[in-house]
Amino acid sequence: MKTNAELRKQELPPPRPTATGPGRLGHAWGRGPDAPWGGAAGSGRASSGEPRERKMAPCGRGSLTILVRWAAALFLALGVERALALPEICTQCPGSVQNLSKVALYCKTTRELMLHARCCLNQNGTILGLDLQNCSLEDPGPDFHQAYTTIIIDLQANPLKGDLANTFRGFTQLQTLILPQDVNCPGGINAWNTITSYIDNQICQGQKNLCNNTGNPEMCPENGSCVPDGPGFLQCVCADGFHGYKCMRQGSFSLLMFFGILGSTTLSISILLWGTQRRKAKTS
Repeated sequence: MKTNAELRKQELPPPRPTATGPGRLGHAWGRGPDAPWGGAAGSGRASSGEPRERKMAPCGRGSLTILVRWAAALFLALGVERALALPEICTQCPGSVQNLSKVALYCKTTRELMLHARCCLNQNGTILGLDLQNCSLEDPGPDFHQAYTTIIIDLQANPLKGDLANTFRGFTQLQTLILPQDVNCPGGINAWNTITSYIDNQICQGQKNLCNNTGNPEMCPENGSCVPDGPGFLQCVCADGFHGYKCMRQGSFSLLMFFGILGSTTLSISILLWGTQRRKAKTS
């Protein structure tokens, strides 16, 4: 026979399962085969057996922050690359453009232009203004032709020496040129609308088109046309389909014939020199 203690122990219900640790799911006591699983995270308490909807942490704000950081890094990299890609003429002289200079005023009053070092650039990086005043320059330098697209150039307060006439060949868009007082405007009065002299500088304003001022329509050949080539310069350009001396040859220039003749001539001279040297070597 069983004792009273054993009978009371038999009548007690089985112990309910508890969570095994913080953050782990506790299962409902008495779950049948079709009963839903339930659980609470981190409480260590048993679930009531009812299904609960899972909620995900919002990630939109974090993703937006990451995108903003990537965009800022990209713009910074592009800015550094653009700064490194400045033409050499813009950094030939240390410092930046003075706020009251004519180049700075032109750049600030014209839309979509930016000042970088000594240059005024458009959005494509084309130089439209160049300020090299007070740079101790005796000549504009070998990189000066990088600024052939400029509209305004300031070279005052420099000890420039020599004739600058050929320096501005190809500067067809130049309209304002500021030079030291003792330096003449390239091309002289025939190349500019106005030349104004001041105590410390000289301003050449309004480049003339010499093709309209020559008064000699026969200056260029029949199959050529006159085009300006900078202050005081012009050139004759052959019409389409013409080339050679005075644009008298019609048709495209034959590169194959030119290089064929050049190659055969070079080969003949080389063979002749080789034979001459061989003969001298045998006689000696």
